Formats: sequence, C-alpha cells, structure tokens
Amino acid sequence: MTTELIVVLDMDSRAEALAAVNASGPCQWFKIGAQLFTRLGPEIVKEVQGLGKKVFLDLKYHDIPNTVAHAARAAADLGAGLITIHASGGCAMIEAARKAVEGTATRILAVTVLTSISHQVLNEEIGFSGTPEETVKRLAAQAVNAGAHGIVCSPLELNITRQVLGPEPLIVTPGVRPEWASRDDQARVMTPREAARAGASMVVVGRPILKHPFPAEAVSLILEELNS
Repeated sequence: MTTELIVVLDMDSRAEALAAVNASGPCQWFKIGAQLFTRLGPEIVKEVQGLGKKVFLDLKYHDIPNTVAHAARAAADLGAGLITIHASGGCAMIEAARKAVEGTATRILAVTVLTSISHQVLNEEIGFSGTPEETVKRLAAQAVNAGAHGIVCSPLELNITRQVLGPEPLIVTPGVRPEWASRDDQARVMTPREAARAGASMVVVGRPILKHPFPAEAVSLILEELNS
C-alpha cells in the first residue's frame, strides 16, 4: 500500500496558499480547512485544483442528516476529492452523506476523536465512556459500516484501527513529524515511516514542510520516507 502525503494550507490569504502549493513540489494533495475556506470560499478550492492538485476539504460537517447530505453534495460538486464529517454524528448522518456523493469521485472521511481531546475531556466534558483508543475503535467501525470511505485518527490509534477496519478503508492521520523536524506543539506524534508501517493511507503534514527553507525538498524527503 502506498501512503500519500497531504500538505496543510492553514493560512489566511490566497497569495500564501497558492505560494505554498507551488512551493510544495511533487505533493498532489492539499488540505483546505475552516480557516482558509471561511476567508476565501469555494474559489480557493478551484484555484488549487487549477494548479493540477487534489483538495481535501476538511470542514468536519456535523448536523442533521439532510443538512450534511446537502453539504456533502455541494463539496462533491466542487470537486473535493476528500471531505470530512464527524463520526459522532451517527449512522443516519453518515449514510446520508455517502448517498449524497454516490456517483462522484468524492470520498468521505469520518473524524473519530480530535487529537486535542484528552481522556479526561472525553469522559467528563463530552460524556463518552472509555478511553480515547476504545472510542476511536468503536466510532471507526461504526462509521465505515454506515458508509464512510475511511476515517481520521491520531497516530496512536493507527495500529488498532487498521486491525479493526481491514486493508480497504482509508485511514488519514495528522500528528506526523519527520525526525528532522521540530515537534512544535504536538506531543503524540509518529514519523512518516512509522505511520506508513502502522497502516496510514495518508498523512497530514503542515509546519515541517511550510516552515522548511526549501518546502519541495521537505516534501521529497517525506515522500521518500513514506514509501521506502
């Protein structure tokens, strides 16, 4: 299995985003999240696609099934290759999203537990019982059974999630840092090679590439590590 790289476009301006795409050399996938999309809207998706790149539209839809279905279809009509919904939205919401994108190239990823959520927050504030690992395992299986093409989880849950889901569903993971890069504010990380070996279909990387003096070189190093 080839593990692909997704570069994060978490910035505020069109110029910064397009410069990052152009600087990232051979990378094919770019993540547009709430920050950039809220500022620039669908046009930035089209512009990134116009550079011959694929877009992961990470807006984490979580609403009633009808609303999420219409949002998912709008994202598919925009040409997004990947979109995110929250796995905790329930099976009916996931089923509606999957039905809405049928016949398109858009694939749905269900976000399990955000990497910022600790065991204590999960139990005491959100009200889920069990550990983050147990919750990820349960939500991942439920989401794929309901029609999601794959899931998003932290590196710590990669092994167990791949065992539960089998080889076919996509598993996308943030929190990936090459050994030569700073960890910044990330505490729970894996290297690209470790993530690939643990079963990641795609890894999401931002600052180690965008803060590198030569982003295209950083991309090439990570791709080499992913597929070595």
